[in-house]
Amino acid sequence: MGLFNFFTQEIAIDLGTANTIIIHNDKVVVDEPSIVAIERSSGKVIAVGKQAQQMHGKTHENIKTIRPLKDGVIADFNSAEHMIRGMIKMINPGRKIFSPSLVMVICIPSGITEVEKRAVRDSAEHAGAKEVYLIHEPMAAAIGIGIDVEEPMGNMIIDIGGGTSEIAVIALGGIVCDKSIRVAGDDFTADIEDYMRRQHNIHIGERTAERIKIEVGAALTEVDNPPPDYAVHGRDMMTGIPKEIMVTYQEIAHCLDKSIAKIETAILIALEMTPPELSADIYRTGIYLAGGGSMLRGLDKRISGRTKLPVYIAEDPLRAVARGTGIALKNRDKFKFLIR
Repeated sequence: MGLFNFFTQEIAIDLGTANTIIIHNDKVVVDEPSIVAIERSSGKVIAVGKQAQQMHGKTHENIKTIRPLKDGVIADFNSAEHMIRGMIKMINPGRKIFSPSLVMVICIPSGITEVEKRAVRDSAEHAGAKEVYLIHEPMAAAIGIGIDVEEPMGNMIIDIGGGTSEIAVIALGGIVCDKSIRVAGDDFTADIEDYMRRQHNIHIGERTAERIKIEVGAALTEVDNPPPDYAVHGRDMMTGIPKEIMVTYQEIAHCLDKSIAKIETAILIALEMTPPELSADIYRTGIYLAGGGSMLRGLDKRISGRTKLPVYIAEDPLRAVARGTGIALKNRDKFKFLIR
């Protein structure tokens, strides 16, 4: 068996719009931003992950940075393949002689089309996978949170990632009803960029907007433990000179309001579609939040206020989906009905 393991490597991949996480032997071995830097003239990959992220927004004309995933699906097939390949190399940086054959379980949004599924499968196969299995993100999140997905009990999972927000009601090892919308963390970042331009006449980049979201992002104008005001640096749109302004979490809560309202509406639609017996279960079990977007201050309270249901944030929400994908990989026989 040891020899077989040497020739075969089993990995679980949470292929996210913002971050890609790879789990091998129950451990997170790669947690990198989903981005690649490519040389325009030769098409050669210069950097993958964190290194490419540092170049983002700072490149000259011969280097371009690409985020291969958009709205939870592969938008650039070629660079997605390079990115998966580069991240797999990070697992065994010392192994040069041969590459083991790979068995992969990759999680995908529940609202994905057959064509988009095919793109994920093909990218993984081109990157060296011998066997590729796919699992839906809400199901992976539920397993990662520790919910027994096979029992006849309804649970509602909301996974707010970078490109999509997945809302699903799960019972008896399947998704009973789901709503997948393409409003998530990336839209929050774009809202912040837009707000800074309109309100403060300051032009900021995507990385700065992301930083603001992490430091002072909020879903409510009143939160427990409010963060201190944050200094933002960007280019003055009137003079073209770099300048600094201070922003408060209340401002950011106002600018994110519309996008969060769209997620709330999707949650209410999903609750309307839920069969009555499962609605009764959800009243008792509440709603579970996973994904990076769920870490926005006060989001759980806001959703709870709108739905009148208890809302719980998963432990380590950023890695809940990846953890569930890892468990599904390890127990492939048990979860045969989930991974296809």
